[in-house]
Amino acid sequence: MNRTPAGLRSIATALSVTLTLTLAAGAGCQEKERSIPTVREKMEKTHINGQPKLTVGIGISQPLLSEQRNGVYSGFDVEIARYIAESLGYRVNGAFDGVDDAVTLVQLGTEKRIEALQSGDVDFVVAAFSMTEERERDISFAGPYLVTTQEVLIPVRLRDKIRTIDDLSAAGVRVCASGGSTSQQELIRLGIKPATRATVRECVDGIIANEYDVVSSDETILAGFRYQHPGQFEIVDMPFGATELLGVGVPKTDPHLRDLIAFFLNKSYLASRRGEANPWQAAYNATLGNYVKPGRKQPPPQNVPELVDFDDKTRSR
Repeated sequence: MNRTPAGLRSIATALSVTLTLTLAAGAGCQEKERSIPTVREKMEKTHINGQPKLTVGIGISQPLLSEQRNGVYSGFDVEIARYIAESLGYRVNGAFDGVDDAVTLVQLGTEKRIEALQSGDVDFVVAAFSMTEERERDISFAGPYLVTTQEVLIPVRLRDKIRTIDDLSAAGVRVCASGGSTSQQELIRLGIKPATRATVRECVDGIIANEYDVVSSDETILAGFRYQHPGQFEIVDMPFGATELLGVGVPKTDPHLRDLIAFFLNKSYLASRRGEANPWQAAYNATLGNYVKPGRKQPPPQNVPELVDFDDKTRSR
């Protein structure tokens, strides 16, 4: 009868336990990997799956963000829309005319964006859209893709008269804001009742026509009009409150599309963190970076899902 020394039995037992734990851990990792959905699987659950064209809402006549010249759209928001659309599989070839490509662009005023998402007139919105709790009751957001602050734009002739929030509430100062915007709400909170127009451009045109003295909006929008009217306007930094997080508006009924957009925004963000060229930085440097704050980096998106990307699958083969 063969007998195994006690020491050898202990070693064998330890090796057996270790092997069992290793196999269990490996099985757990494989199970976790299998449980992570792929981009393709997530796409199949969206309302856009199988659509031949994508419809995207953008702002109306916002220089540096979204404007149309000679039939071609350009600006930071337009380039972010292009990146998201192409990441979803909708190719934009060359100049973005917003009609003939696989992507149709629809210009929307602030008050029309939520309605357009809820009705299905647009698939998502990229239009300097502030992420607020009130709006998130009706729609979802992916992002932020940009962080900005509320400021005011004044004609240079008033640079010595309007410098503080108190100056805005002084008798005779005519303040304008786009209707339904977070800027309008903040002004009202401070006891300032602005005239409202459908777009910031209408407010700016009103200043030029001497109908208003100042327009309040987020810094990125105002920078565009300062760029468009060199030497005529000045942006005044005022402590309105918290910074504004700009996000991509998505129908609340399609959490899968929201997840995909957040995932692709994060993909660009991670490339930036690694010091690599990325779509966000290229868009910013070519547009807003020359007129707002150069060197700004993409902010990290919130609530990003874990997905297996097309690129990850390609590398693993």
